[in-house]
Amino acid sequence: MKNISRRNFITKSTATAAAATLGLSFIKGENRIDARFGKGKTFKGGIALSTWDAGVEANDAAMKTMKNGGKAVDMAEEGVKVIEADFRNLSVGLGGLPDREGNTTLDACIMDSIGRAGSVCFLEKIKHPVTVARMVMERTPHVMLVGEGAQKFALSQGMTLDEFKSEEAVKAYKEWLIKSEYKPIINIENHDTIGMVTMDTQGDLAGSCTTSGLAYKMRGRVGDSPIIGSGLYVDNAVGAATGTGLGETVLRSCSAFLIVELMRQGMHPQKACEEAVKRVRDINSFMKEEFQVGLLAVNKKGEIGAYALREGFTYALAKNGENKVYKSDFLIK
Repeated sequence: MKNISRRNFITKSTATAAAATLGLSFIKGENRIDARFGKGKTFKGGIALSTWDAGVEANDAAMKTMKNGGKAVDMAEEGVKVIEADFRNLSVGLGGLPDREGNTTLDACIMDSIGRAGSVCFLEKIKHPVTVARMVMERTPHVMLVGEGAQKFALSQGMTLDEFKSEEAVKAYKEWLIKSEYKPIINIENHDTIGMVTMDTQGDLAGSCTTSGLAYKMRGRVGDSPIIGSGLYVDNAVGAATGTGLGETVLRSCSAFLIVELMRQGMHPQKACEEAVKRVRDINSFMKEEFQVGLLAVNKKGEIGAYALREGFTYALAKNGENKVYKSDFLIK
């Protein structure tokens, strides 16, 4: 019998007890996945779940990527790139409404199935910030790059500057300058996001989130979209979550991480989204103005969750050969 010192015995016993208490299984090097999401229960049909009506186009691109052999992270990138490239969109990509100084700045992040993450904030004149975020994830030792440094990195990786200016956005900005009032309107394209979570045919998860941020924001403002754990979180053992709406409120709540942790405890994605929206409401109770938040989630079984603070949030789901827009249920009736 192998000799075991008292210290080693106590250390191992304490760790085992802690693991049992927390529901963890790392002692034997096992996957963190709980038994309820165990072998044979992972959905492998492919899923793309996105915020807003525009998510249908994003989902379509994601599912085509999967059918061509792409993994979940490829789906997440290629899906939202469609929306970034749609310069008619006033809340994502270079077509987005500018900050109060007339500059369009972009934020994005991405997570893959092995726990890696990449993010860019306050990025200017680059067409696909989500691709830069993926480059940060895969080609650097970092998670986040910002501003001039993010742009410089993008150029070093072969991307080019794009001087595009949306005529509609420029017109809207000139009209805004007359009074220069900052009044976000819920469910209107001045602070919305394309957030996406994906599952491939292997049952692996990934996600992405990209935005041009709040219209007429203070220069340098960054919301929840590129922040890992707020606008997006993926744990391949459990599930993935993303969201949209007023970023400051989501930042204060770490909504995406909260949803995934609730799912880890066995909560259905729908219930987890509902609890997270309630948390957003409670934490931001000091706010006098109305705001909107919409959250989405998927677990390893392929079960879906969607919930919003107020009426008006829609989402798109591609699953089992269908790709449709749905109206989310909401908290404040």
